[in-house]
Amino acid sequence: MKDRILNTIKKYNLIQDGDKIVIGVSGGPDSICLLHVLNELKNELNFKIFVAHVNHMIREEADEETKYVVNFCKNLNIECFVKKIDVIHISKQEKNGTEETGRKIRYEFFEEILTKTNSNKIATAHNINDKIETIILNVLRGSGTNGLKGIEPIRDNKFIRPLIEIERADIEEYCIKNNLQPKIDKSNYENIYRRNKIRNVVIPYIKEEFNPNIIKTLNRLSDVIIEENDYIEKITEDIYNNILISKENNELVLNLKKFNNQELVIKRRIILYTINKLLGTTEGIEKINIDDIIKLCENNIGNKYLVPIKKLKVLVKNGKIFFIPLL
Repeated sequence: MKDRILNTIKKYNLIQDGDKIVIGVSGGPDSICLLHVLNELKNELNFKIFVAHVNHMIREEADEETKYVVNFCKNLNIECFVKKIDVIHISKQEKNGTEETGRKIRYEFFEEILTKTNSNKIATAHNINDKIETIILNVLRGSGTNGLKGIEPIRDNKFIRPLIEIERADIEEYCIKNNLQPKIDKSNYENIYRRNKIRNVVIPYIKEEFNPNIIKTLNRLSDVIIEENDYIEKITEDIYNNILISKENNELVLNLKKFNNQELVIKRRIILYTINKLLGTTEGIEKINIDDIIKLCENNIGNKYLVPIKKLKVLVKNGKIFFIPLL
């Protein structure tokens, strides 16, 4: 396991000499395996690690899990930062889903500890199963080829996933062999969330009825998509820079005529690229939203606008396309 993870780290250049890394640790098998392995590699690769743990106050076992993570870090002599917050209460206040709110809180805390410890990277324990589940979810919501990338090994040269080539079963076996005794989130077996249904129902069915190697098959597809996507992204960036008029007051303004002159595939890419530039994410943007924006630009009659997601307004006016963030 250690060698396989080390190979992934070297393959994607995830960790460099002198890095300081914040590891998100829930107490489950994935994150405990990641922490255990990175702790063994830190001297060999010369990097420092810190742990960030969020207690979501959702399940009765949450306090027990926090105690486990704190003690685990204490035994390894690793500094551990803990945040306890009522995610359900916050999600109701913000009128967002519990999963979305929890993820937002976790990453905000990871960033906080990154700054506090003067670190430069955040490591999360996403594995190859998580990647394939994400791909299937993206296909089901119609995200286009971009969604077929799944979870990448590294994002923004800051978020790293050293377990991304390891299967969940191997991770669980590693925890057993090393007597790590991670905490099991029983809600993972409840099919009330879409991801759990993919994990517990859809993938097992595909394995049994169609392709027992579906994880490896979709991972190969993802690798091809990533290579081709990187090439198209370079082209998209060049065209974006050519049609960008201004970036003022947190708004991005594009030249409408130049945009409309592009091929459809590039238009879609430019929209996603622009939204990501503006909001830092394209989460929630589906193919239908992209196509609606394209239609808005093509039917340029007077001042027209769309609000494809609650955080974004797209306005067409005076030969320009305004991408405006909404608070």
